[in-house]
Amino acid sequence: MQGKTVLITGASRGIGAAAARAFAGAGARVALLARSAEALSDIAKELGEAGLAIPCDVSRYWEVEAAVEACVKEFGRLDVMVNNAGAIEPIGAMGGLDPEAWGKVIDINLKGVFNGMRAALPVMLEQGGGTIITVSSGAAHNAVEGWSAYCASKAGAAMLTRSLDLEYRGRGIRAMGLSPGTVATQMQREIKASGINAVSRLDWSVHIPPEWPARALVWMCSDKAQDQVGQEVSLRDEEIRRRIGLR
Repeated sequence: MQGKTVLITGASRGIGAAAARAFAGAGARVALLARSAEALSDIAKELGEAGLAIPCDVSRYWEVEAAVEACVKEFGRLDVMVNNAGAIEPIGAMGGLDPEAWGKVIDINLKGVFNGMRAALPVMLEQGGGTIITVSSGAAHNAVEGWSAYCASKAGAAMLTRSLDLEYRGRGIRAMGLSPGTVATQMQREIKASGINAVSRLDWSVHIPPEWPARALVWMCSDKAQDQVGQEVSLRDEEIRRRIGLR
């Protein structure tokens, strides 16, 4: 990753923050996007000259486009886009959910992913290529009680990744998804507090640390993961864990 530039959405905490540290540790310059300006600033200070904090709401295309422009202005290029920003609440049966709150999850988890891809593509295509990774979930492929917005948005985002691969692999774009399994983050605390479905009742010890998907994201940008282009990499797969070096 030496000399490369990475843009990460949802970088103020959890997987995004861990990924920022992992990419910077591998030699990359990192643009950090999230709505929380204060938290972003703290992480950017931690990374020093390798970090750039850009407050941004991914559900608004013009903000994502401006963030990409700021990243390129500061670092000169964009090699990797990580669509990590995500929301899961409201959690509950569909008949009792607030439609506006439900739609906000779609705005972040689905439209936010499209916005990231759309804003990054012109820059990457002009450079001759790039890697776009979207953080996915097992919920993209299986319905989970109480998670209708999350499941629907993640399923849509997974299809966006497949569409991106179909349309742009031949022009140098490496599109992939990462399904990390359950991770010890704030989202898991929200899930546990809901008390709905089996995931909320999992013991905290079974969740993997956010540093694992962070290391996976760095690995996915290397030639070692070339056979995974167009695919969804699952950290539940023991062979994938072995290849990344996760124990």
